[in-house]
Amino acid sequence: KKKSKTRHWVIDPAEGFYFWWLLIITLAVFYNLSLVIARSCFKALQKENYLVWLPFDYACDIIYIFDMVVRQKTGFFEQGLLVKDKDRLKKAYRSSFQYYIDLISILPTDLGYIFFGIHQLELRFNRVLRISRMFECFERVETRTTYPNLFRISILVFYIIIIIHWNACIFYALSRAIGFGSDGWVYPDPAIPPFDTLSRKYVYSLYWSTLTLTTIGETPMPEKDIEYLFQVRKIYIFKDCEPGLLIELVLKLRPQVFSPGDYVCRKGDVGKEMYIVKEGKLGVVGDDGITQYAVLGDGAYFGEISILNITGNKTGNRRTANVRSIGYTDLFCLSKDDLLEVLSEYPGAKSVLEEKGRRMLMKDGLVNQQDGEPGLDEQAALQRVEEMERRFGKLQIKFSRMTAENASSQQKLKQRINEL
Repeated sequence: KKKSKTRHWVIDPAEGFYFWWLLIITLAVFYNLSLVIARSCFKALQKENYLVWLPFDYACDIIYIFDMVVRQKTGFFEQGLLVKDKDRLKKAYRSSFQYYIDLISILPTDLGYIFFGIHQLELRFNRVLRISRMFECFERVETRTTYPNLFRISILVFYIIIIIHWNACIFYALSRAIGFGSDGWVYPDPAIPPFDTLSRKYVYSLYWSTLTLTTIGETPMPEKDIEYLFQVRKIYIFKDCEPGLLIELVLKLRPQVFSPGDYVCRKGDVGKEMYIVKEGKLGVVGDDGITQYAVLGDGAYFGEISILNITGNKTGNRRTANVRSIGYTDLFCLSKDDLLEVLSEYPGAKSVLEEKGRRMLMKDGLVNQQDGEPGLDEQAALQRVEEMERRFGKLQIKFSRMTAENASSQQKLKQRINEL
């Protein structure tokens, strides 16, 4: 009878108890997977709350130990029949590779606290080896859920988040090893007030990790990155424009780099672009190239009037000053053609922008109120001709495409007639 009772105390992997136990052990594995690395890299997280973490650590250890008992009592199928013999189950488990992994994951490495200190969480990294239980749990949930595709996507996102989290922790640990603030790659010096809080350290590292894993890793940090959408909004003529228009304009911005002494534009040149200074400095200089009237720094912009076809502009859309690069300067350029292409989809915004530009010119006395001035008529006619050429080019492309499609359809029709 005793042998019979012992033999019947076997866990069927298809029953509910086994499934719920997998959920419990998965929570313990997730706790170690996410917090052991974080507490070992971000020392403040461990030192400020270690009395809170200790009960959870050893509760997870107890779950790990009990999980080995559950594994040993879990039956397996052989030729379609569930094996319930206690000795066979014990032998099968202890002779498997998984048994040694489970054994290593529960070794009392915490005893190293006596020699290295209680804050050396690297000693608990072996707890992560029980991760196979988490994978098994996910497989069980996928077979039980009524939305398996949604669950698979959720698990994929979960894996990505875990990888980003580990990468962020490793980045911070490497920064500490190299030296905080020693170069532009590592985490800034925590002695500086904005970077001394635990939340800032983790969020900064998480942001760096996300950029590194989702891009080519060359994206600058937020405090060094101009928010181009809002920078375009700061330009007077683009204020109060709808967000869709601003986004289209931002997508049209092209980066340009100027070396020291290079002229971005010269006085009298016809303006076909406007510029936004991303990084560097530009000097507004006189015709002699020596006299400097002003310096344009990060976020400055110029040339916005020249890309608008404003009737009555006395300057004739020509540059009114010489602009020269002082050092190496990164600019963003928006061309007149790109602006007109965007405005063709926002006809209402075009008149608004022209009116704002006209008011700016009137304030400086640069608007000619006389109608029929030859220079202005010639310029307006030139602009109309350019616009007609662009439209004619588009029509030509459409006509060529339609002609080719018509020839193809005629050929197919002839073949069908011949077959009939």
